[in-house]
Amino acid sequence: MGAPLLSIDTPGDLPPEAEVVVIGGGIIGTCAAYYLAQRGVRVVLLEKGRIGAEQSSRNWGWCRQQNRDARELPVATRSLDLWEAMAADIGADVGFRRCGLTYLSDDQAQLDSWAEWRRFAIGQGVETHMLSGAELEARAAATGRRWQGGVWSPTDGTADPSRACPVIAQGVQKFGGTVVQMCAARGIETSAGRVSGVITEKGVIRTAQVVMAGGAWASSFCRQLGISFPQASMRSSILSLAPGDAAPVPDALYTPEAAVTRRTNGGYTVAISGRGQMDPTFQTLRYGRHFLPMFFKRRKAVTPGGLQALGWGHERRRRWALDQPTPMERARILDPRPSQAIIDDTLRRVRKLLPALAERRLEAAWAGYIDSTPDGVPVIGEIPALPGFVLAAGFSGHGFGIGPGAGLMIADLVTGRPGFVDMADYRLSRFASAAWGKVAEF
Repeated sequence: MGAPLLSIDTPGDLPPEAEVVVIGGGIIGTCAAYYLAQRGVRVVLLEKGRIGAEQSSRNWGWCRQQNRDARELPVATRSLDLWEAMAADIGADVGFRRCGLTYLSDDQAQLDSWAEWRRFAIGQGVETHMLSGAELEARAAATGRRWQGGVWSPTDGTADPSRACPVIAQGVQKFGGTVVQMCAARGIETSAGRVSGVITEKGVIRTAQVVMAGGAWASSFCRQLGISFPQASMRSSILSLAPGDAAPVPDALYTPEAAVTRRTNGGYTVAISGRGQMDPTFQTLRYGRHFLPMFFKRRKAVTPGGLQALGWGHERRRRWALDQPTPMERARILDPRPSQAIIDDTLRRVRKLLPALAERRLEAAWAGYIDSTPDGVPVIGEIPALPGFVLAAGFSGHGFGIGPGAGLMIADLVTGRPGFVDMADYRLSRFASAAWGKVAEF
């Protein structure tokens, strides 16, 4: 990993009951548990491994409104304020700062799409600027070359993926919630057709409300309950450059060649946007037809991967026994091997793109599985066939930045409060129709 994941202490004992059990200690689960605990709800956050150890600590760390799908934009905007408030309320640094995001491109079609998005965003009260002339030259100075155009989004920012989830989990504990690590949820107990408990490897927690925020594991877990959730996992490979002397490089920069993010230790996280590999599994085959429009749209960026996903077991088709160890216990942390070809290409690109970083040594390389839906927008909502069971997964690589807003949405839903967005766009049932919608454009 680019930076060591913050480790936190949590109790090993399992509470016998709770008002709400949240399954999954990534950014969505920790934020949902945080806002529930803040409201005085007796909540238990369950994590099969370490808090934040999978995709939530393996991403860029961007917290952006820029180029968001219209369905996600209100959540992104709310999340920026929540990131700031969260650090103050917890009394610990989540690494969030509104450093602004810079986008550069020579692709006229891409620039046109950004301009179109800007016209939409202005109507939503989002500040974003198309770059040209002297302003473009200044923002692009670190690249040492001219660009056709760009975008500057001054109110967006970044947070620290190595700190965010653990610190928020500490906030759950501060407000009276319980966090349990190294404890996998194996299944759900029901009574009279609704949720009555969560079966874990350490015993049963009696509860009437469950939030499934298991990321790449969510579809397999849902399958145990007879719930069909179309989900595919994309393997993304990322690297970090070691800290060094101060470099005149933007804190967060996107170009088609590479994207870089300055880390709090002075190093940089580097990736190629959209570049990923699909490791085939039986789940991939099962839901393949749902993903054909997305695969076609992104066919130049997504390439076939290897067979390692079959070994991890996060996209398992068969049901597992609830009184025996499950795939979650055999793979406490999804830690796939990165693509060496992608890492080599990323390193070559960033050294060419940003001369000031050309001598920085490769510090680390890693990979993560991004849980995706067919339209690139998450599923958030109660499953009608199983009252008391809320699904919150499929964030499609966008989840880290909108984690606080999504967590607040979930807390509103579970406690029966009016939400700040229309939940209709997030329903699982949208995929039941042949005309379920379009792939996210931005």
